[in-house]
Amino acid sequence: MPSCTSIGGIPVSQLLDQDRLEAIVERTRKGGAEIVGLLKTGSAYYAPAAATAQMVEAIVRDKKRLLPCAAYCESEYGVGGYYVGVPAILGSGGVERVVELQLSEQERSDFQKSVEAVKNLVQTMNDLME
Repeated sequence: MPSCTSIGGIPVSQLLDQDRLEAIVERTRKGGAEIVGLLKTGSAYYAPAAATAQMVEAIVRDKKRLLPCAAYCESEYGVGGYYVGVPAILGSGGVERVVELQLSEQERSDFQKSVEAVKNLVQTMNDLME
């Protein structure tokens, strides 16, 4: 979410041109596949393991830390009843609060596409269980 990103307190949009920002966003989207391709064997498990360690530390030590994670959204971001990737405060209660950021129109559209992919996957899994 480039509109919510800063470097040293300066909005990233003031530091990089739009083409560069879009290239970074696209590379981030495809980062897991890029890592797997570079490893040749194995998979991209280092980054998820490091992220999990940060989440566990935030919960165990009640750090109230803002981290991106899959959290259950009841109505946040217009999502009802699904686990989706959102920024959340993690503390001794696990996900203590989903933080709703002001998204640009493009970011909202991209986020909604991700939510639809989650909904479709859940529906496919439900169909398989019947």
